[in-house]
Amino acid sequence: MSYKFTFTVFTPTYNRAYTLDRVYNSLKEQTFRDFEWVIVDDGSSDNTETLVKDWAGEADFPIRYFFQKNSGHHIAFNRGVSEAQGKFFIRIDSDDAFIPDALECFKNTWDEIPDNKKSEFGGLIALCQDHHGNLVPSEFPKNVLDTTLLALIYKYKVTGDKWHLFRTDVLREFPYPPIEKYATQSVIREAIAQKYKVRLISKPLRIYYLFEDGRNDHLTGSSPFKHTLGFAVHHQFVLNSNINWFRYAPLDFFRSGVHYSRFSFLLGRSIAQQQRELNNPLGKFLWATMLPLGFLVSLKDKLIYKKKN
Repeated sequence: MSYKFTFTVFTPTYNRAYTLDRVYNSLKEQTFRDFEWVIVDDGSSDNTETLVKDWAGEADFPIRYFFQKNSGHHIAFNRGVSEAQGKFFIRIDSDDAFIPDALECFKNTWDEIPDNKKSEFGGLIALCQDHHGNLVPSEFPKNVLDTTLLALIYKYKVTGDKWHLFRTDVLREFPYPPIEKYATQSVIREAIAQKYKVRLISKPLRIYYLFEDGRNDHLTGSSPFKHTLGFAVHHQFVLNSNINWFRYAPLDFFRSGVHYSRFSFLLGRSIAQQQRELNNPLGKFLWATMLPLGFLVSLKDKLIYKKKN
């Protein structure tokens, strides 16, 4: 495929006009200039559109703005990938920033991969720091340059936010499922990791702003009913596709057995329906073992929700 730019910097946004300037200012300061900025507005009711159009009129780099009715970040992400004109696709949230040589560092790191090996790599992963300058834990393992995302998660126990860059053609190979409202980012990242490696950048390039409104609100304190389908799909994927990593992190897979049944029960899925969605023998065993606990947790969810409403 031919691309117009080296990078498509993609930002999904929803009523974040008051923080979006962080991304804009970061792009203005980039030392590497071959990029476009694609913004998909997920139904904002603030002045995001006016603000972006003003920037597009003054910026020395292309800015393309797309509006959609509120459908969730995963639908916005799929739209961004389909519109991308850059060879590499990098998402930056609407309340974050990044250092001036971030794109240059990504470009130089990719160029260091031998040409005859590039097809094996889906992208790059860099570290992040918070807005106080503290590294977001944890660091990459020492003496590991090339690996897979699954190895980072299960074998090396790497946690915390990281900044992912992917080849655009790889993302088009692995789109988000078109479910309603929410799909975890891990669904496509871990699918890509089944086929492609990543090269690690042990330097913080993205600036992560902590405790902004909306940051991780789907994981902390919100109703389990809000993103039930997305969580069920994620844990189903773990039990079906990631099970080869069981020996490195067995508790993680038992936990997915609990949550797959938990969220499936909240969706009203019968035991028979849940079983049909699992195609790995070990995954089925873990689910069956944890089924009673998953059912009890789903009952607890319903009771808490009923009391609050």
